[in-house]
Parts: sequence; C-alpha cells; structure tokens
Amino acid sequence: MVTNPPSLRIQSPSARARSLARLRRGLSILLAAAALSAGARASEPLRVQVPSLDAPGGTALQQPGFWFDAGPGPRAAVLLLHGCGGPYGRGSALSERLVEYAARLQALGLSVLVTDSLSPRGERSLCTQPIGQRLVTQLHRRLDALGALQWLAVQPGVDAARLGLIGWSHGGTAVLGATNLGHAEVAAAAVKPAFAVAFYPGCNDERRRGHRPAAPLLLLLGGADDWTPAAPCLGLADEATEPRPQREVYADAHHGFDGTAPLRLWREVPNGAQPGQGVHLGGHPGAREAAQARLARFLVEVGAVR
Repeated sequence: MVTNPPSLRIQSPSARARSLARLRRGLSILLAAAALSAGARASEPLRVQVPSLDAPGGTALQQPGFWFDAGPGPRAAVLLLHGCGGPYGRGSALSERLVEYAARLQALGLSVLVTDSLSPRGERSLCTQPIGQRLVTQLHRRLDALGALQWLAVQPGVDAARLGLIGWSHGGTAVLGATNLGHAEVAAAAVKPAFAVAFYPGCNDERRRGHRPAAPLLLLLGGADDWTPAAPCLGLADEATEPRPQREVYADAHHGFDGTAPLRLWREVPNGAQPGQGVHLGGHPGAREAAQARLARFLVEVGAVR
C-alpha cells in the first residue's frame, strides 16, 4: 500500500482548521512578545478619580487614577497595581516601571488603568513599615482593585468580559486577594477579573487561607527573592483549586527582577525572609526578558490579546 509522506498527507477540514488556529496563536504570541520587549511609548494618560469599594462612613474612597485609553474597542483593559512604594517616581509622575508597562500593553491593544491606594489614605510608602503596623492593608487594596474593575467595566471601548489585573510585590499580593473567591467581597463582587498576573507577590496569607481562583492566574517569581520568597507561592499554586495558578520561577533573580536598577541591599526594610537583615532588590536582564515573553504568551492564552 502506498501512503503519502508525512509532509504530503492531506488533512481533513477540521485538522486544517486546528493547524491554522495553532499557527495564528503562535503568531499572536510572537507579535505580543515583540511588542512587550520593544521600546514603546505610552500615550499621555487622562487623570481620573476611581471609586473604591472601601467606603468609610458610607462614602466611597476615591483613588487617583491614570487612564491610558487605547481607543475604540471593544478592547481588553488591565488594572496595574503598584507595590509598597506607591505608583509614583519623582513628584506626582508615575514610576518608570508603570509607564513602561502601560506603553507596552497599549502597544498590544489593551487599555490600561493605574490607581493609587496610598495617598488617599495619607501614605506615600509602606516599604519600611512593619507589616503589622501598616494602616493600608491588603483588605484596602482588594477593595480598591474590585472598585477599579467596576469602573473599567463601564468605560467606552472596554470589553467588560476581558478585564485583568497585573500587580507587583504588595500589588501582586493584592492580585492574589482580588482573585480569591475565599474572600466574601470577591465572591460577591459584581465585576471579577478575567485574568491576572502577579510579579513576586507575598503568598503566605493567601496560602494559609486557601486560594480559590476566580480566573486564570500567572505567578512570576524570583528564585533568589529574599523579600517575598517563591516557595510559599509554589505551595499556593499546588494547593489551589481549579484553575490552578500557572507559575514561573527565575533562578538567581531577586525582588524587582523585571526592572533595570542594579541589585542592592535595602537594609531599612524590616520584613522579608530574614527580618532585620534587609532585602535585596534589583533587575535581572535574563529574567526580565523571559518574564516579558511569558506575560505575552499568557495574555494571548487568556484572550486579552487577539
């Protein structure tokens, strides 16, 4: 019996459709990765006020926000959640990291919102405060994120079914909380995220609670992180209910590995794997590049980028 060589075999219509779908998805991932790694420039953001679900005295706390609108939609939209140092660099300008990610996500066709959880509560930074003495808690961050998702859902051009969260450090921990159906406020929220990404979050508390993800979640972790170690996050992912979080660990990478600042020891931080001895913070070029490519792949997988 004569058969066609593998390269010449005739595919059925359904097989051809699957092959084309895989090809399109692979191309989308490559294009997304290129957009995330290329030098993009963000549009000038619109300053907005975003209601939190935190309403002391019955009045919703207003979060200062920066709205990077990607134009007519329907488009996916992403909320970026800052770390313990707040969203600002110098003065009232957004930090280099947040501007960079806003630009790259806009290049992928996503609209981007950045909010400030600290200044409305009289804080500029939490990094050198012991966790137990912080006046801005993870409950505040969670309520802020859920309120911002509601705000995003009604913006012109935004696809309310494709809203996501991306957070770093303290903001990454907020991502874990805002996607955990084990929290009553998350389970009851009118708008929930469709996808989420957490860069080097603190995972101990959410792991102890037990994580019931409301959406696909990607954890991007530093193998050498001595501020928010990777091990509890790996445990959280292993023990979570479906859909279990995806995770990537970058060996030899410390906290803040996706930045460009040189590695340094920050002695003033009282928290971390070895309390009182400070923590290491700084970029890792290899991990930065790999994490951006993994983020691009994830955004295609969850349908945020089409």
